[in-house]
Amino acid sequence: MSEISHAVLRHEPPAGRIQRFTWTERLMHWYTAVTYIYCGISGLAFFSPHLYWMALLLGGAPSARVWHPIVGLGFVAGIFWMHHCWARDLTLDEDDRLWLKNVKYYIKNEDEKLPPQGKYDAGQKIYYWVMLGASILLILTGFFMWYPEILSRSMHWALPILVFFHAVAALLTIGGVMIHIYMSVSNVPGSLKAMTEGHVSRGWAMLHAPKWYARITAREPR
Repeated sequence: MSEISHAVLRHEPPAGRIQRFTWTERLMHWYTAVTYIYCGISGLAFFSPHLYWMALLLGGAPSARVWHPIVGLGFVAGIFWMHHCWARDLTLDEDDRLWLKNVKYYIKNEDEKLPPQGKYDAGQKIYYWVMLGASILLILTGFFMWYPEILSRSMHWALPILVFFHAVAALLTIGGVMIHIYMSVSNVPGSLKAMTEGHVSRGWAMLHAPKWYARITAREPR
C-alpha cells in the first residue's frame, strides 16, 4: 500500500478539488456514449423480433436501419478519439498487473491492499482495450453487412459468420458498458460526477488514483 493511501485512511482528506477531466474529455466521453446507446438500441431491435419494438424509440425501423451504420461510424470515431487522448494513461504497467492479481481486494472494497493506480485503474484499462477491440471487430464485420455486394458470390458463405462475430462483439460491449455504468454510479462514488462536472476531491484522487494525483500535484505551484 502506498504512503498516499495510508495518508487517506489515517487522516482527513485535504480540502479543495482538482480537475480530472477537461471539457473536451467530457464532450468526447458523452459523444461516444450517446452514439453507442443509439447503436446498441437499434442493434438490439434488429437482433431479435422480441426486441423489434425498440426501433420505435428511434423513429421507426426504416430510420434506425439507415442510421445504425452511420452512427456506428461515429461511435468508432469516438473510440479512436479517446485512444488519441488517453492512450498514455490507458497503458498497463507493472502496478496494473499486480492490481489484477489482487483484484479480490477491489471486489471487497479493500483498496488499501492494492498497489497505487494512475489516472485509470487496471480494470478500467482492460475495459477500454476490450471496447477498442470489439469496436474494430464491429466496424469490420458491419462494413460487409452494410455492403454485402462487395463480397463475391463465392464468398457469400462468410456472411453468417460475419453476422455471428458482429453479434458477439456487440454483446461483449453491452456487458462491458453495463459493468462500466454500475462501477461508475454505485461502486466508485464520485466517478460519474467527475465525468459531468470535471472535478474530484483531493481525497478521492489520493484514494483511487494516487499515482495520477502525485503527478498532477507535482505540477502545482509551490
